[in-house]
Amino acid sequence: MLSVPAAFGALGVLLILERRLPLRRTVEDTRDRTIRNIAIAGAAAAALMLSEKPVAARLTRVVERHRIGLLKFLPLPRAVETAAAVILLDYTLYLWHVITHRVPLLWRFHAVHHADLDLDASTAIRFHFGELIISVIWRAAQIVVIGVSPSSLRTWQRLLLPSILFHHSNLRLPAWLDRELSRFVMTPRLHGIHHSVADDDVNSNWSSGLTVWDRLHGTFRTDVPQESIVVGVPGFESPKAVTLPAMLKAPFLAEPAATALIKPETAAVTESTR
Repeated sequence: MLSVPAAFGALGVLLILERRLPLRRTVEDTRDRTIRNIAIAGAAAAALMLSEKPVAARLTRVVERHRIGLLKFLPLPRAVETAAAVILLDYTLYLWHVITHRVPLLWRFHAVHHADLDLDASTAIRFHFGELIISVIWRAAQIVVIGVSPSSLRTWQRLLLPSILFHHSNLRLPAWLDRELSRFVMTPRLHGIHHSVADDDVNSNWSSGLTVWDRLHGTFRTDVPQESIVVGVPGFESPKAVTLPAMLKAPFLAEPAATALIKPETAAVTESTR
């Protein structure tokens, strides 16, 4: 991953640029939101250090030593293997993202990321620690099935963080630049659609890196004007509903208090089966 100073430096630069070239109007005080998001991110970072980092480090060494996984069965040059691993990690992260929206238990945790009332670079690091702990299972499967070496994992992680900081940002790019970039990678304009409260919008533009995955799966959308987007999750429309304590405990609340953290169509199915 990027070093802590580099990560905070990239975040700081984007936050400054967002204020000068905003893509969407904000609805909540930026300072309070940023502090809250960094606090949520701090708990998530601690969870990653204690759970994913030791598991991933050990598994990548095992994969390298015992030649486990798809890419280890192929006689690939190191550079080609690394590129293939990065691409496959990016694709399987797309699949994981879709799963976090489709499985009610996972959505409870992932919804904390979506419940931000605005979308900017600080939202990129706003993930509930519970979601990241659960995701260790998926990361382990990625490493073993794909055959990810330690160097390949490091390369992917170094690319992933700048990518998610960028496409979560509220940075308005020139239309031509956004259009050209979106042919290959996720942009702020595209990912803003995914963070809409509208079901048709949120079920699109899932990619964290390459937009080819959304194109292949028919989930790529460009037709939603940014001024029409309402960012957030139904049931969490006010600043009082998304305070730091509320967000940290929300996934653990018993029903019906946490019903709003289940996507409307899922809640309707659940209700009809009672």
